[in-house]
Amino acid sequence: MGRHSLPDQYGAGGSDPRPRTRRRSVAIATVLVLTVAGGTAAAVQSGLLSFGSTCQDDAVDLQLAASPDMAPALRAAAKRARDISLTSDGHCVDVEVTAHDSYKLTDTLLAGRQTDVQVWVPDSELWVQRIAADTKATEVTPVGSFASSPVGVAMVPEAAKSLGWPKKSYSWIELVGATMQDDSLKLGAADPSRSATGLLALTQLGSGAAKIKGGDTQAAAMMKTLSQRTSDSDTQVLDTLPRDASGTEQGNPKRNQALILSEQAAFTYNTAADGEGLDLFYPKDGSPRLDYPYSLVDQTALSTDESRAALKFMNYLRKPEQRRLMEKHGFRTSTDEVAQTLVTRAGGSKPQPYAQDALKPASEVALQEALGTWTITVQSARVTTVVDASSSMSELVPGTNRSRMDVTKASLLQALATFTPEDEIGLWQFSTKLDGDKDYRVLVPTGRLGDNKDGGTQRDKLSAAFSELAPVPNGATGLYDTTLAAYTEATASYAKGKFNALVVLTDGVNQDPGSISRSTLIKRLQELTDPDRPVPLIMIAVGPDADREEAQQIAKSTGGTGQEVSDPSQIHEVILKAIVAAGAEGSGQG
Repeated sequence: MGRHSLPDQYGAGGSDPRPRTRRRSVAIATVLVLTVAGGTAAAVQSGLLSFGSTCQDDAVDLQLAASPDMAPALRAAAKRARDISLTSDGHCVDVEVTAHDSYKLTDTLLAGRQTDVQVWVPDSELWVQRIAADTKATEVTPVGSFASSPVGVAMVPEAAKSLGWPKKSYSWIELVGATMQDDSLKLGAADPSRSATGLLALTQLGSGAAKIKGGDTQAAAMMKTLSQRTSDSDTQVLDTLPRDASGTEQGNPKRNQALILSEQAAFTYNTAADGEGLDLFYPKDGSPRLDYPYSLVDQTALSTDESRAALKFMNYLRKPEQRRLMEKHGFRTSTDEVAQTLVTRAGGSKPQPYAQDALKPASEVALQEALGTWTITVQSARVTTVVDASSSMSELVPGTNRSRMDVTKASLLQALATFTPEDEIGLWQFSTKLDGDKDYRVLVPTGRLGDNKDGGTQRDKLSAAFSELAPVPNGATGLYDTTLAAYTEATASYAKGKFNALVVLTDGVNQDPGSISRSTLIKRLQELTDPDRPVPLIMIAVGPDADREEAQQIAKSTGGTGQEVSDPSQIHEVILKAIVAAGAEGSGQG
């Protein structure tokens, strides 16, 4: 902001302390005043100057995009600003507010496409973080926040009372679990890939599950059930509630009796409700909050007047009168105090912990992991995992007494826990001359995890196979022939309607002198790739001897991604991240 001029109060009008006592100066000043006055009169008479002009004649126009829940409050604030002629450096500030789904504008900015918007107020900072992580995206600069709203679980009164509301409190995983134990109590949510409310709740659910033995599998099962009752947006999810108290509506299997909602959304719904509104649970392990970051879009392209007017409007939103306006629309404006009337209207009541401090914002890693788990949970997956078993996998991971293979196995078992019985998973291993002249061996053919054959499930077989993985003594890395063989099989066995992918983990470069070349491999992969039957290759380079650039080049030929990890324990996280990235490219559609 250093290139901008000084604010109004510092720009001009300072007094000069030097005395003006000489009559000659007074006389000159008098002549100048008379001359200016005469010229002004002539200008008025000729119509060149009007005393009736206002700051609106030279206003700074700002286009502000806001999340649909915030847009009505900001429109009201913008109208007030016009009514009082709010100015910045003598110019009126004229703000036009339009409602935009946060995920849609995020997609636009990630693509680097032009937009007429100078200011953006999404419902959560997670959208801004996602854009900031992409160097090709349009720059977005958050400059402050003026409102927030915690996320909880809202229920129709009969359902809430059956769970002991308001006296009984639950953690996130207990609350979601309780709704799934009762067939008459359906829980709905907005799609976490499109809704900050849904993703923040999902992340909190995952965090809670991580503290429970077997919690990962439990959380995955919950997500699978929840995925059957998601709506595209926070607005649409409200339409899934029963329309009235009749038995027909309450018993309709398509209706939800509970919803993951923000406090503000519950407030707005209850304000408009003709009859009984919703009751709101605030989970005892904390409510994540929507924080509505006020952000400048492509700041370097804004004029000085636009930047300063945008900041002036943000400061205006923090004034007491506008804070009261935000509260009238159901938003919180303080982290220390919460209006009882707001909570009551939203469906909250003591002793629900609605005044509890906001949770620390979830990390980007936690958000990505939650979204990755959701992605592979919502859309059943068919994933073949190919693991390097060369002798170098016996080397110790720096700072530990565990080998690369030991840590890799643990991470793969962790990843396996996030898949559901409907998912199809398989396992290959590779080295050189592992099976006759072949550099690879199929340990567990790709199949549905829930299938039960020979006294055990596919999941049981994979768990055992992962646990038994071991480096091959004196084995080298037969990467190219293995990758081609595995990708040929993956494309030939493509499962329509599932997320198909091939995951190859290697800690080195190709060491088989008799194999095909890299250029031949890439050419053959490109020939096998079919946009209508996408199977992205996710190649993970593990450790210091692997070549990430090569991994990226090979994977890219299929529409997949190359990843690099210095610590094999990161494999679980990277697989999820890569699946999210592949899904974002449209690879999951088929």
